[in-house]
Amino acid sequence: MKVLIIDEIHPSIFPMLESIGMMADYRPDIKPLDVCEALADFDGLIVRSKMRITADTLKYADKLKFIARAGAGVDNIDADALQERNIALIGANEGNRQAVGEFALGLLISLMRNIVRGDKQVRDKVWLREDNRGEEISGKTVGIIGYGNMGQSFARVLSGFGCRILAFDKYAPEKITEPAESVSLEQLQQDADIVSLHIPYIHENLNFANDAFFAGFQKPIWFLNTSRGDVADQNAVVEHLKTGSIKGAALDVLENEKLHTLTEKQLQTFGYLAQANNVILTPHIAGWTHESYVKINEVLVEKIKRLQQSNLT
Repeated sequence: MKVLIIDEIHPSIFPMLESIGMMADYRPDIKPLDVCEALADFDGLIVRSKMRITADTLKYADKLKFIARAGAGVDNIDADALQERNIALIGANEGNRQAVGEFALGLLISLMRNIVRGDKQVRDKVWLREDNRGEEISGKTVGIIGYGNMGQSFARVLSGFGCRILAFDKYAPEKITEPAESVSLEQLQQDADIVSLHIPYIHENLNFANDAFFAGFQKPIWFLNTSRGDVADQNAVVEHLKTGSIKGAALDVLENEKLHTLTEKQLQTFGYLAQANNVILTPHIAGWTHESYVKINEVLVEKIKRLQQSNLT
């Protein structure tokens, strides 16, 4: 079987695929327009973020049995188009869940203890201890929205901090187990001091965290988003930072991550976020570690192997 790889990927993928009888054709420089015709010769496709995979992309892919996304989330792949052609969709969320959990914790500590701001001040020869007095996670109530691989990972790394952990998951509430308590969104908004988003980008989640969402909290909150930029209304985040209902925000994702293409409105909200001393911005790196780069390959190849075995039975 032949698999086409159209994004840069850790080289460990090649011996792994070979071990399950698959031959990889590595073309990280292929142009998106050329992928459509190329797929006619392949049984599988491995993609990261080079392009959106649509029904049109698949029009010549008569042999294709699976598409595997080397990363968390499959929002750049039209799942309905794959289903219509009986092509399996494989994700690798398990591969970077530890990385995301650790990173979310790092963001939270940095935010609540003014680490980023303090570092900048000291580099500028400004020494302000009292102005940088922070808060502890211990004793706080942390609300996790979305309790899949990433939400569960964040809960695990939080479990030693002496905090109460609440979780809300609209689509799979049965996944919520210790150390988290399963609650309604309203209960989470009632009790939370800290809120972290771990939901996928699907149409229903567009601007999930909007003005009404933030207005529903009974206390000022610390807000984290390491999922997708589109699930939080960036303008609402800015407005609630201004009023103090958001005490501070750590955003690893933005609604438009191509910063040279920002609209006028996006420029305004980004400008505020970039200068605010209670905001941390990072370039979509929560799941981006040397370890996860390899783990993602391990997860993909194991799932491809299972798919092969199921097709044989």
